[in-house]
Amino acid sequence: MATHNNKEIAEISLEDAASEPRNFNHDTTSVKKTFPVLGMTCASCAGSAESIVAQAPGVLQAAVNFATGNLTVEFSPAVTDPYILQKTVQSVGFDLLIEEESTQQETLEAIHEKKYQALKSKTIWAIILSLPVVIIGMFFMDMPYGNEIMWAFSTPVVFWLGKDFFINAWKQAKFRSANMDTLVALSTGIAYIFSVFSMLFTDFLRHRGLDTHVYFEAAAVIIAFILLGKLLEEKAKGNTSTAIKKLMGLQPKTVIVVGSDGLEHEKAIEEVSPGDIILVKPGEKIAVDGMVVSGTSYVDESMLSGEPVPVLKQENEKVFAGTINQKGSFQFKAIKVGKETMLAQIIKMVQDAQGSKAPVQKLVDKIAGIFVPVVIGIAIITFALWAIFGGNNGLVQGLLAAVTVLVIACPCALGLATPTAIMVGVGKGAEQGILIKDAESLELAKKVNVVVLDKTGTITEGRPQVSDMKWLNEDNTSASILFSMEKLSEHPLAEAVVKHMDGVPPTTLSMFDSITGKGVKAASDGTTYYVGNRKLLQENNITISDELERFAQVWGSQSKTVIWFADQQQALSVIAISDKIKATSVQAIQEMQGMGIDLYMLTGDNESTAKSIAQQTGIRHYKAEVLPQHKADFVTELQRQGKIVAMVGDGINDSTALATADVSIAMGRGSDIAMDVAKMTIISSDLTKIPQAIRLSKRTVATIKQNLFWAFIYNLIGIPVAAGVLYPISGFLLNPMIAGAAMALSSVSVVSNSLRLKWKK
Repeated sequence: MATHNNKEIAEISLEDAASEPRNFNHDTTSVKKTFPVLGMTCASCAGSAESIVAQAPGVLQAAVNFATGNLTVEFSPAVTDPYILQKTVQSVGFDLLIEEESTQQETLEAIHEKKYQALKSKTIWAIILSLPVVIIGMFFMDMPYGNEIMWAFSTPVVFWLGKDFFINAWKQAKFRSANMDTLVALSTGIAYIFSVFSMLFTDFLRHRGLDTHVYFEAAAVIIAFILLGKLLEEKAKGNTSTAIKKLMGLQPKTVIVVGSDGLEHEKAIEEVSPGDIILVKPGEKIAVDGMVVSGTSYVDESMLSGEPVPVLKQENEKVFAGTINQKGSFQFKAIKVGKETMLAQIIKMVQDAQGSKAPVQKLVDKIAGIFVPVVIGIAIITFALWAIFGGNNGLVQGLLAAVTVLVIACPCALGLATPTAIMVGVGKGAEQGILIKDAESLELAKKVNVVVLDKTGTITEGRPQVSDMKWLNEDNTSASILFSMEKLSEHPLAEAVVKHMDGVPPTTLSMFDSITGKGVKAASDGTTYYVGNRKLLQENNITISDELERFAQVWGSQSKTVIWFADQQQALSVIAISDKIKATSVQAIQEMQGMGIDLYMLTGDNESTAKSIAQQTGIRHYKAEVLPQHKADFVTELQRQGKIVAMVGDGINDSTALATADVSIAMGRGSDIAMDVAKMTIISSDLTKIPQAIRLSKRTVATIKQNLFWAFIYNLIGIPVAAGVLYPISGFLLNPMIAGAAMALSSVSVVSNSLRLKWKK
């Protein structure tokens, strides 16, 4: 679809959303995309749209979420494209919005706003026109021309304000499908047609001993109540996605760019390129991700991390889109713009998670898919039983009971039960700095009974610094070799050594080699040198002097990481590196243990350092000198014992273990690979967010169970009562108007129950 200006957006409608063919890139790999589906009215609609897309050529996977209104589809671009998918969805009476993502949200909001306003107008008119029909039908049934007046008022309600129910039902019928609109159209249509027949052919019915009562009020009020229910439901569903709207509102529309000539220019956010120098004044929002080049200030990052304390930003510090500058002003170089910014990635992740399906939802979808045909069958059986066993008025009462069954049995509450709770739960997590990638991990987190923690960057700050360095016989003549070897290494501990030895002249090395989990080796002037842990020295039969050994033992007992520098004969130096335990780690560990969760710490550090960290934090189980590949083996072993394992890590070396765990949690200040693999990300890297995430999972799953219970119980009780099961006992027959109100209320109550998650701490 072409982009729209504001005036065009105001005029947009469902029909306008249809797009002209465009040129899409074709390649051999599959792509996964999310498109808004327009025109859905219930869970059965979502099922119809999902099944038709899933059967389309080139589609590998398809899922439609009724609560978010989105289709998530994985397809082969060589076989199909978004335009073909749109045509496929249109064939069953719905539509697909296939705009570019940059304008999609704006257009979608315009469509939804127009739809909401139209629904609001219809609802108000339906209530106004239904009121006189109800008053006459209830209190003035015998007034002159009462039936004709009711007919005059109910006709526009049924065929003007309720026309969409009939149009959509017809579209579904053409494809041998049925949804909520089918139930509403059948029930109101039957009530209306019978009433008109009863009014025009009163004598015909009386001569056959049939009741000639008209049910115009039922037809009109059912439409009014269902429109009111849909209006309240749309309003409530809008509230479930406030987290996304808040995140989207964090990015400013324009920025001030400082040119190479030093002059300031205002630029639209879409025009900002990597490398631009952007000026940020006090109180302004940061527009894109970048690096500070001049000036200092405190930046409020709470909207991304959930942490209320502003963070000091100086030269060479990273800043992120959506965060708010405090009092100072600074200039920064744009590094990531558009879809690449952390804010854009977070919005995408939250949208994907809100649109994903929890395992329980798959069963609910199956039930919703067959629910409408089953209800129509029950209505026909109800009518037949009343007609046979109902006596003189059995035909009329059977018709009334069948209408009531059709009205009360809408599957909307069932379809909304799970996705609305997931939407609110994922949004709540995002507001607290907990990013959840999919509904499955949110549902599973409550079952976690073992948490495996990496040490560096997870329990500790992840900013190691050299605290002590001792040279053998105070001879540091080979310092340049140590400095050069560590400069070539990519290990975080090596970076700490390089910073500590800043100013030492480098030297030329040959045969540099990194030994995973142990250290590095290189050659200089024909001699081989090693930097790494004790195991590396032992494997190469390198001797350690008593003097260096004493220092290593003392530093190890102080929970410092000890690394060695040696030539091919003896250790030349021992270095102590300290990494502070995070202020919140001990509290988080106590909280998780209080929840009955077993904790294991895995670290590549030596035994004495690992033991000291475990004692300081209260962790009962730990393993030292663990190689990266063995972390995943340890997780697998715990799973074999029947444990539900959560792995928490921040580095590339944790990625295999993260992928293996049942629930994977990455620290937001760690590597991009760890965050890509993990199903949850703690943006602030604060461990106390993990028990928060588990509690959020428990509350979300509890809300889903409550919603499903009430949705099922409503139908299990409502359908038999509507069919007239109480009539032989108490003479009670449910009025179709009350059934309409109950149906509308059921959907609203389910969404409202999900929204309660928002207000819980």
